[in-house]
Amino acid sequence: MSGTDPRANGADRVADAASSQAGAAGAAGAAGAAGAAGAQRGGAGRRDARVVVVDDQTVVREGIVMLLGLLPGIEVVGAAGDGDEAVALVAQLAPDVVLMDLRMPRCDGVEATRRIRSEYPGTQVVILTTYADDESLFPALKAGARGYLTKDAGGDEIVRAVEDVLSGDAGLSPKIQRRLLERLSEPAPAPAPVEPPDGITAREAEVLGLIAEGLTNQEIARALHVSTATVKTHINNLFAKTGLKDRAQAVRYAYRHGLVQPPGSAIT
Repeated sequence: MSGTDPRANGADRVADAASSQAGAAGAAGAAGAAGAAGAQRGGAGRRDARVVVVDDQTVVREGIVMLLGLLPGIEVVGAAGDGDEAVALVAQLAPDVVLMDLRMPRCDGVEATRRIRSEYPGTQVVILTTYADDESLFPALKAGARGYLTKDAGGDEIVRAVEDVLSGDAGLSPKIQRRLLERLSEPAPAPAPVEPPDGITAREAEVLGLIAEGLTNQEIARALHVSTATVKTHINNLFAKTGLKDRAQAVRYAYRHGLVQPPGSAIT
Protein backbone atom coordinates (compact mmCIF):
# COMPACT_ATOMS: atom_id res chain seq x y z
CA MET A 1 0.00 0.00 0.00
CA SER A 2 1.38 3.40 -0.93
CA GLY A 3 2.64 5.53 1.98
CA THR A 4 2.75 2.64 4.47
CA ASP A 5 5.50 2.83 7.12
CA PRO A 6 7.88 -0.07 6.34
CA ARG A 7 7.99 -0.79 10.06
CA ALA A 8 4.35 -1.85 9.84
CA ASN A 9 5.35 -4.66 7.50
CA GLY A 10 7.98 -5.72 10.02
CA ALA A 11 5.30 -5.68 12.74
CA ASP A 12 3.02 -7.86 10.62
CA ARG A 13 5.80 -10.37 9.96
CA VAL A 14 6.73 -10.58 13.64
CA ALA A 15 3.11 -10.93 14.73
CA ASP A 16 2.44 -13.59 12.08
CA ALA A 17 5.55 -15.55 13.08
CA ALA A 18 4.62 -15.41 16.77
CA SER A 19 1.03 -16.40 16.04
CA SER A 20 2.14 -19.31 13.85
CA GLN A 21 4.57 -20.64 16.43
CA ALA A 22 2.04 -20.20 19.23
CA GLY A 23 -0.53 -22.12 17.21
CA ALA A 24 1.88 -24.96 16.62
CA ALA A 25 2.69 -25.14 20.30
CA GLY A 26 -1.02 -25.19 21.17
CA ALA A 27 -1.70 -28.04 18.75
CA ALA A 28 0.97 -30.13 20.42
CA GLY A 29 -0.49 -29.38 23.86
CA ALA A 30 0.58 -26.57 26.16
CA ALA A 31 2.21 -28.85 28.73
CA GLY A 32 4.06 -30.89 26.12
CA ALA A 33 5.36 -27.78 24.34
CA ALA A 34 6.55 -26.23 27.58
CA GLY A 35 8.29 -29.44 28.55
CA ALA A 36 10.03 -29.77 25.19
CA ALA A 37 11.17 -26.15 25.25
CA GLY A 38 12.47 -26.56 28.77
CA ALA A 39 14.40 -29.67 27.80
CA GLN A 40 15.99 -27.93 24.82
CA ARG A 41 16.92 -24.85 26.79
CA GLY A 42 18.48 -26.83 29.59
CA GLY A 43 20.28 -29.20 27.24
CA ALA A 44 24.04 -29.73 27.42
CA GLY A 45 24.14 -27.98 30.80
CA ARG A 46 23.83 -24.51 29.28
CA ARG A 47 21.56 -21.92 30.80
CA ASP A 48 19.19 -19.87 28.71
CA ALA A 49 20.43 -16.59 27.24
CA ARG A 50 18.78 -13.74 29.17
CA VAL A 51 17.39 -11.27 26.63
CA VAL A 52 15.86 -7.78 26.76
CA VAL A 53 13.67 -6.70 23.83
CA VAL A 54 13.63 -3.03 22.77
CA ASP A 55 11.10 -1.61 20.27
CA ASP A 56 8.96 1.52 20.36
CA GLN A 57 5.99 -0.16 18.65
CA THR A 58 3.95 -2.05 21.22
CA VAL A 59 2.57 -4.63 18.79
CA VAL A 60 6.06 -5.42 17.48
CA ARG A 61 7.60 -5.55 20.94
CA GLU A 62 4.91 -7.89 22.26
CA GLY A 63 5.13 -10.04 19.14
CA ILE A 64 8.89 -10.42 19.50
CA VAL A 65 8.53 -11.30 23.19
CA MET A 66 5.89 -13.91 22.35
CA LEU A 67 8.06 -15.38 19.60
CA LEU A 68 11.18 -15.52 21.77
CA GLY A 69 9.20 -17.23 24.53
CA LEU A 70 8.74 -20.18 22.19
CA LEU A 71 12.37 -20.45 21.11
CA PRO A 72 14.89 -22.79 22.73
CA GLY A 73 17.72 -21.33 24.76
CA ILE A 74 16.22 -17.85 25.26
CA GLU A 75 14.62 -16.29 28.32
CA VAL A 76 13.06 -12.83 27.91
CA VAL A 77 13.75 -10.94 31.13
CA GLY A 78 12.48 -7.51 30.11
CA ALA A 79 11.14 -5.24 27.37
CA ALA A 80 11.59 -1.52 26.73
CA GLY A 81 9.99 1.09 24.47
CA ASP A 82 13.02 3.29 23.79
CA GLY A 83 16.77 3.55 24.29
CA ASP A 84 16.62 5.25 27.68
CA GLU A 85 14.42 2.47 29.06
CA ALA A 86 16.76 -0.09 27.52
CA VAL A 87 19.83 1.31 29.28
CA ALA A 88 17.94 1.40 32.59
CA LEU A 89 16.83 -2.23 32.18
CA VAL A 90 20.36 -3.34 31.35
CA ALA A 91 21.60 -1.64 34.52
CA GLN A 92 18.89 -3.37 36.55
CA LEU A 93 18.83 -6.84 34.98
CA ALA A 94 22.33 -7.35 33.45
CA PRO A 95 20.99 -9.38 30.49
CA ASP A 96 23.25 -11.33 28.18
CA VAL A 97 21.82 -9.79 25.00
CA VAL A 98 19.64 -6.85 24.00
CA LEU A 99 17.58 -7.14 20.82
CA MET A 100 17.56 -3.49 19.81
CA ASP A 101 15.34 -1.56 17.40
CA LEU A 102 16.97 1.48 15.77
CA ARG A 103 14.49 4.27 15.09
CA MET A 104 12.87 5.21 18.39
CA PRO A 105 11.90 8.47 20.13
CA ARG A 106 13.94 10.11 22.91
CA CYS A 107 16.98 7.82 22.57
CA ASP A 108 17.46 5.83 19.38
CA GLY A 109 19.02 2.40 19.04
CA VAL A 110 22.47 3.63 17.99
CA GLU A 111 22.89 5.89 21.03
CA ALA A 112 21.47 3.22 23.36
CA THR A 113 23.86 0.66 21.90
CA ARG A 114 26.81 3.00 22.42
CA ARG A 115 25.84 3.60 26.05
CA ILE A 116 25.23 -0.07 26.82
CA ARG A 117 28.50 -1.24 25.29
CA SER A 118 30.40 1.53 27.09
CA GLU A 119 28.78 1.21 30.51
CA TYR A 120 27.83 -2.50 30.56
CA PRO A 121 30.30 -4.37 28.34
CA GLY A 122 29.05 -7.74 29.58
CA THR A 123 25.83 -7.22 27.60
CA GLN A 124 25.91 -7.77 23.85
CA VAL A 125 23.60 -5.96 21.41
CA VAL A 126 21.90 -7.45 18.35
CA ILE A 127 20.06 -4.95 16.17
CA LEU A 128 16.60 -6.13 15.07
CA THR A 129 15.15 -3.56 12.68
CA THR A 130 13.20 -3.03 9.49
CA TYR A 131 16.05 -1.07 7.92
CA ALA A 132 19.16 -2.47 6.21
CA ASP A 133 20.48 0.68 4.49
CA ASP A 134 24.06 1.86 5.03
CA GLU A 135 22.91 4.86 7.09
CA SER A 136 21.33 2.45 9.60
CA LEU A 137 23.79 -0.45 9.42
CA PHE A 138 27.22 1.14 9.80
CA PRO A 139 26.50 3.58 12.67
CA ALA A 140 24.98 0.69 14.64
CA LEU A 141 28.02 -1.53 14.11
CA LYS A 142 30.37 1.33 14.95
CA ALA A 143 28.41 1.91 18.16
CA GLY A 144 29.27 -1.62 19.25
CA ALA A 145 26.46 -3.88 18.02
CA ARG A 146 27.75 -7.41 17.42
CA GLY A 147 24.70 -8.58 15.50
CA TYR A 148 22.32 -7.14 12.92
CA LEU A 149 19.06 -8.73 11.76
CA THR A 150 16.07 -7.44 9.87
CA LYS A 151 12.55 -8.11 11.09
CA ASP A 152 11.89 -10.72 8.44
CA ALA A 153 14.34 -12.98 10.34
CA GLY A 154 12.94 -16.32 11.47
CA GLY A 155 13.16 -17.74 14.97
CA ASP A 156 16.10 -19.98 14.11
CA GLU A 157 18.02 -16.98 12.78
CA ILE A 158 17.40 -14.99 15.96
CA VAL A 159 18.56 -17.88 18.15
CA ARG A 160 21.66 -18.32 16.00
CA ALA A 161 22.51 -14.61 16.22
CA VAL A 162 22.14 -14.63 20.01
CA GLU A 163 24.36 -17.71 20.29
CA ASP A 164 26.92 -16.19 17.91
CA VAL A 165 27.36 -12.94 19.80
CA LEU A 166 27.58 -14.76 23.13
CA SER A 167 30.36 -16.95 21.72
CA GLY A 168 32.28 -13.90 20.48
CA ASP A 169 31.25 -14.11 16.83
CA ALA A 170 29.20 -11.67 14.76
CA GLY A 171 25.48 -12.39 14.56
CA LEU A 172 24.74 -11.04 11.08
CA SER A 173 21.98 -12.06 8.72
CA PRO A 174 23.07 -13.29 5.25
CA LYS A 175 21.67 -10.08 3.75
CA ILE A 176 23.83 -7.95 6.05
CA GLN A 177 26.91 -10.09 5.42
CA ARG A 178 26.48 -9.57 1.68
CA ARG A 179 26.17 -5.81 2.15
CA LEU A 180 29.35 -5.68 4.22
CA LEU A 181 31.24 -7.64 1.57
CA GLU A 182 29.91 -5.35 -1.15
CA ARG A 183 30.96 -2.30 0.84
CA LEU A 184 34.46 -3.69 1.39
CA SER A 185 34.84 -4.46 -2.31
CA GLU A 186 33.78 -0.97 -3.42
CA PRO A 187 36.70 1.11 -4.70
CA ALA A 188 37.88 3.81 -2.35
CA PRO A 189 36.85 7.32 -3.38
CA ALA A 190 39.53 9.27 -5.18
CA PRO A 191 41.29 11.78 -2.95
CA ALA A 192 40.22 15.36 -3.38
CA PRO A 193 42.62 17.34 -5.56
CA VAL A 194 45.06 19.51 -3.64
CA GLU A 195 44.37 23.20 -4.10
CA PRO A 196 47.65 24.85 -5.18
CA PRO A 197 48.85 27.44 -2.63
CA ASP A 198 50.09 30.99 -3.18
CA GLY A 199 47.91 31.60 -6.22
CA ILE A 200 49.74 28.98 -8.32
CA THR A 201 47.75 27.95 -11.39
CA ALA A 202 47.01 24.33 -12.21
CA ARG A 203 49.53 24.44 -15.07
CA GLU A 204 52.22 25.93 -12.83
CA ALA A 205 51.54 23.21 -10.25
CA GLU A 206 51.92 20.63 -13.04
CA VAL A 207 55.28 22.13 -14.02
CA LEU A 208 56.33 22.08 -10.37
CA GLY A 209 55.46 18.40 -10.14
CA LEU A 210 57.61 17.62 -13.16
CA ILE A 211 60.48 19.62 -11.66
CA ALA A 212 60.16 17.50 -8.53
CA GLU A 213 60.44 14.39 -10.71
CA GLY A 214 63.81 15.68 -11.91
CA LEU A 215 62.85 16.67 -15.47
CA THR A 216 64.75 19.39 -17.31
CA ASN A 217 63.01 22.32 -18.99
CA GLN A 218 63.30 20.59 -22.37
CA GLU A 219 61.81 17.34 -20.97
CA ILE A 220 58.98 19.27 -19.34
CA ALA A 221 58.25 21.01 -22.64
CA ARG A 222 58.04 17.65 -24.44
CA ALA A 223 55.83 16.17 -21.71
CA LEU A 224 53.40 19.10 -21.85
CA HIS A 225 53.65 19.62 -25.62
CA VAL A 226 54.68 23.27 -25.23
CA SER A 227 57.79 25.24 -26.05
CA THR A 228 60.78 25.54 -23.75
CA ALA A 229 60.14 29.30 -23.60
CA THR A 230 56.64 28.62 -22.26
CA VAL A 231 58.07 26.32 -19.59
CA LYS A 232 60.54 29.02 -18.54
CA THR A 233 57.67 31.51 -18.27
CA HIS A 234 55.74 29.14 -16.01
CA ILE A 235 58.80 28.60 -13.82
CA ASN A 236 59.48 32.34 -13.55
CA ASN A 237 55.87 32.96 -12.53
CA LEU A 238 56.03 30.07 -10.08
CA PHE A 239 59.21 31.35 -8.44
CA ALA A 240 57.85 34.90 -8.24
CA LYS A 241 54.62 33.80 -6.51
CA THR A 242 56.33 31.51 -4.00
CA GLY A 243 59.62 33.32 -3.37
CA LEU A 244 61.58 30.24 -4.45
CA LYS A 245 65.14 30.73 -5.65
CA ASP A 246 66.09 27.42 -7.26
CA ARG A 247 64.83 24.00 -8.28
CA ALA A 248 65.90 22.35 -5.00
CA GLN A 249 63.68 24.74 -3.07
CA ALA A 250 60.91 24.09 -5.59
CA VAL A 251 61.11 20.33 -4.91
CA ARG A 252 60.89 20.84 -1.14
CA TYR A 253 58.00 23.23 -1.64
CA ALA A 254 56.12 20.67 -3.74
CA TYR A 255 56.58 17.95 -1.10
CA ARG A 256 55.67 20.25 1.78
CA HIS A 257 52.39 21.33 0.20
CA GLY A 258 51.40 17.84 -0.95
CA LEU A 259 51.56 18.72 -4.64
CA VAL A 260 53.65 15.58 -5.25
CA GLN A 261 54.40 12.52 -3.14
CA PRO A 262 57.97 11.96 -1.91
CA PRO A 263 59.69 8.86 -3.35
CA GLY A 264 58.72 5.65 -1.58
CA SER A 265 55.49 7.05 -0.13
CA ALA A 266 53.12 5.67 -2.77
CA ILE A 267 50.52 3.26 -1.42
CA THR A 268 50.73 -0.19 -3.00
